[in-house]
Amino acid sequence: MTAMALIINWFSGWWRVLHLGAQILVLAFSPGSYSHSNRVLLARHMVLGTAPILVWFTLLCALITLVITRIVVVTAQSYGLSQYALQVIIQVLVLELIPLSAALFVAMRSTMASSAELSDMRRHGKLDAITAQGRDPLRQEVMPRVVAGVFASVTLAALSCVVALVLAYVAVYGFNVSALPVYTRLFGQVFNPAVTLIFVLKTLFFSLAVALMPMASAVLDDVPGEVRHGAELRALARMFVVILLIEVISLVGNYY
Repeated sequence: MTAMALIINWFSGWWRVLHLGAQILVLAFSPGSYSHSNRVLLARHMVLGTAPILVWFTLLCALITLVITRIVVVTAQSYGLSQYALQVIIQVLVLELIPLSAALFVAMRSTMASSAELSDMRRHGKLDAITAQGRDPLRQEVMPRVVAGVFASVTLAALSCVVALVLAYVAVYGFNVSALPVYTRLFGQVFNPAVTLIFVLKTLFFSLAVALMPMASAVLDDVPGEVRHGAELRALARMFVVILLIEVISLVGNYY
């Protein structure tokens, strides 16, 4: 295959992913997508995609928060910079590590498995059977999985951020509410309107990336089952490229 053909295939692959993402977005905001049967299916995917990993990720986040908080506080004290310790913790954990970790955790434990299930359905002709019955497989099978992946990633990130903020306060000030005004003021200094907007958008786009990319591979990549792992690797590569791009843009927005 020539270099020009490879470039065309590369752009074609990304265009198909963007087109599928636009279709899923339209379906997600369409009232017709939420019939009784689809609501039941969507609720099932949301529960199965979030509940099994929610507790474990939250506990892992709590442990990492305690460890990082202790390291940062001790290091700051040794250099006489204790007043900056909590600000660094909030910026490192809440702004950067938790949204990224939540998205990757959901990808590894939820959306990749759901993508493999969708790929098996396509390979065994179940998606074609749904089409033959006059129903839309994108609306019935793909859209609920993508929405469930977005929900899982956002839920894990939001809950873990709250847990991290509470544990960081307790680790520094103990169970003493008198420091709440200082902590609240510090939190407000970090999360100004621009940073808050970037944080929300970054979390949302991370969630879309880890939810859409694996499903796009399952729906768009027409490969036999024995070489399916190649398509999965391409999906992972696309997902990491998008996540890296989102992270770079957010860092530029936050610090430049």
